[in-house]
Amino acid sequence: MASIFGFRSRDPARDRHTDLQRLDRLAKLFDQIAAEIEAEKSGLENRYRSTAANAAFLVEAMENGSASTSKGSDVSAMTNSILNCERRIAELVRQKGLVKELRHSLDAIVEDGADRSAPQSAARG
Repeated sequence: MASIFGFRSRDPARDRHTDLQRLDRLAKLFDQIAAEIEAEKSGLENRYRSTAANAAFLVEAMENGSASTSKGSDVSAMTNSILNCERRIAELVRQKGLVKELRHSLDAIVEDGADRSAPQSAARG
């Protein structure tokens, strides 16, 4: 499109294509981050279960007399590890929710842009 001042603007379809490419890269980044969060959470949950089971067996062994009561420091260390896992898992759940919200917002932006460009395409056709 040319104006009387010689300024040329880009075709709106080209702008839309550029925008979609940019937003697609952002969507892929959100998906990658969500996958990283899920992988970390899954690994922590596995370690959490393992540590909790080990602590339970150790406490039971101490109560039965088959393990020294001096192992209490081991139980304490496992308890701290379990609590740290719980805190980190809660943080990862929060982060995952945030990334999910951002991803949905991005999808809404893409849909809104498609809705706004549809009337322009229809008007030209």
